[in-house]
Amino acid sequence: MKILVTGSAGFIGFHLACALLEIGHEVVGIDNINNYYDPALKFARLNESGILEEEVLWHREARSHKYPKYRFVRMNIENKGELMSLSARENFEVVIHLAAQAGVRYSIQNPDAYAQSNLVSFLNILEICRHNPVKHLVYASSSSVYGLNEKMPFSVQDNVDHPVSLYAASKKANELMAHTYSHLYRIPTSGLRFFTVYGPWGRPDMAYFLFTKAISDNKPIQVFNYGKMKRDFTYIDDIVNGIINVMQKPAEPDNSWNGKSPNPSRSTAPYRIFNIGNNNPVELISFIKEIEKGMKKNALMEMKDTQPGDVEATWANIDELIESFNYNPSTSIQCGISKFVLWYKEHYEVQERSAV
Repeated sequence: MKILVTGSAGFIGFHLACALLEIGHEVVGIDNINNYYDPALKFARLNESGILEEEVLWHREARSHKYPKYRFVRMNIENKGELMSLSARENFEVVIHLAAQAGVRYSIQNPDAYAQSNLVSFLNILEICRHNPVKHLVYASSSSVYGLNEKMPFSVQDNVDHPVSLYAASKKANELMAHTYSHLYRIPTSGLRFFTVYGPWGRPDMAYFLFTKAISDNKPIQVFNYGKMKRDFTYIDDIVNGIINVMQKPAEPDNSWNGKSPNPSRSTAPYRIFNIGNNNPVELISFIKEIEKGMKKNALMEMKDTQPGDVEATWANIDELIESFNYNPSTSIQCGISKFVLWYKEHYEVQERSAV
């Protein structure tokens, strides 16, 4: 199939694009390569997939030297005209929308960025799927939508009307917008609530990345809620496998759906929501200890209270994903952190040698 992947210079988008290409799909990736975090890492990911930085900077479009079926376009999806032109020209069969302004804490300081990147841009994605019909729209939601929910594990059949950050609210809004377009225009949409994704080529604003860098630099790390927070850490390969499985089976109307006792994750429209996580929450302090093992160094820890916008725990109920796709996240924290630390050392030691 010909697939559009938005955010393809990002962490998940990069891994997904490569996986899709490896199994023979044609991929067009788009990303605006903004400076929310160091663009050098985004260009390094693109380079790893055969897209050369100089070609992107000079021409905005580039073809991969590694994957003949991969093209990259530097584009801001807030620009509806450019996005519509690309969609009309390419006739995508599937759209996988991963581009977004990420970060819970950043949304407290920069709310406007979330309105534009996560709401306006998502509306533009829905519009291209409406005017140039696709077989399936798969999009990234987030575990943060569970907000003040305390019933564990989090289920897609639970109400999620109490977010505690603007980022979470924007992701819940995406789910509502998707349902509207599925209902009005019969666009098959699948929303995936990601649970704390980690792994090689990850985002440097994520806690595990910050911890690893601080340990490497012999600097203290801030450990919020005294390390007692729990997260359902999910390795990138398990996330990518889940996305590809969901992509291959477009959402269909649920004929058993009942408006008097509605299931929030299904509809009479071709619409559905899944949790995609590891179904195994780990205490933050235990996660740090695994990084210490990989780095062969102890962390200098500064214990802190919980920050605004943080939730105490996340835990994914993935029963629906198991039932529909036989989903089986198989990467342990020990294995996943080991792979990340190995990548981190190789990537940043190479950078340091190059600088010298």
